[in-house]
Amino acid sequence: MEGKAYYVNKPKVELHVHLDGSFRPETILHFAKKRQIKIPADTVEELLNITSYDKPLSLTEFLAKFKFFMPAIAGDKEAIKRVAYEFLKMKAKEGVAYVEVRYSPHLLANSKVDPIQWGQKEGDITPDDVVDLVNQGLREGEKAFNIKARSILCCMRHMPNWSLEVVELCKKYQNDTVVAIDLAGDESLNLEAAPGHRMAFEEAVRCGIHRTVHAGEVGPPSVVREAVEVLKAERIGHGYHTIEDPHLYKELLNNKMHFEACLWCSYLTGACDPDFTKHPVIQFMKDKANYSLSSDSPLILRSTLNTDYDIAAKYMGLTEDEFKRVNINAAQSSFLPEKEKEELVNELYEAYDMVGTKGH
Repeated sequence: MEGKAYYVNKPKVELHVHLDGSFRPETILHFAKKRQIKIPADTVEELLNITSYDKPLSLTEFLAKFKFFMPAIAGDKEAIKRVAYEFLKMKAKEGVAYVEVRYSPHLLANSKVDPIQWGQKEGDITPDDVVDLVNQGLREGEKAFNIKARSILCCMRHMPNWSLEVVELCKKYQNDTVVAIDLAGDESLNLEAAPGHRMAFEEAVRCGIHRTVHAGEVGPPSVVREAVEVLKAERIGHGYHTIEDPHLYKELLNNKMHFEACLWCSYLTGACDPDFTKHPVIQFMKDKANYSLSSDSPLILRSTLNTDYDIAAKYMGLTEDEFKRVNINAAQSSFLPEKEKEELVNELYEAYDMVGTKGH
């Protein structure tokens, strides 16, 4: 593709990517064999054929893919540390300078995960163990691959009884890679009926823990409003359907709310019109919204971060200037402490030959 090099070779910032959607197929097969866990594949190609796809499905069908590989990794200390380390190797190869990777400590703690409801069946290691292991893998990966990484701990909408433990883990590890709390899962589940989520996010606000929420991916704008007004979200995961409520959209534009967009993911989950030339991110571009591009779940989407930049360049008119703006947005909207955030922004300005233009 003409002009492709400008984003392939420049440092990027990625804010919305799931660790448990980024495992290497080889690693899944290794631990399935080592732990004698049956998964319906013996080779990388067989595994990818089962876990990934290239035509739109529903978000529910997308989430059901996790049942095929999570048992091989979840509940195993060596595996959890290794996937965190390997994740940074992958991201460094993609030119990512800084990444915030998210995961559910509870789902990774349990090897016996219900494939449909993602429910907890039997504990192998604790969620606290998981966070410590991921932190170890990330710290070692940072040194080995010259990349900066922080983590976000996910609450799950269908498991509100986990959320208070998640925020306690955020507090415990706040100075040890963990920078924020997230809420992920089925947006149709009523927040009022799940007070655990609200209580966890209230505690996060009280303790200065940053907050992002999956909202407006497949759900209506009301879910986005709830995320902002009830959960006090500082960033919105996806948020495409926000534009269907012009008043809310304008309000969030004025407040510089950051939207974590994942283009290929939005296509394969059926979140948006399959015609990329009609994608809500084009509206974000036109309105100079505060948004960034991320890969979400590369294993299931069979993609890299550059897949999303390819789509933006080919179908949405992503220019080199817009690429720079998007990544500077991401750096400025990251959950790093102010001093580290400023260092990251300066690093991008230098890499983009923009020194002297900062603030313009």
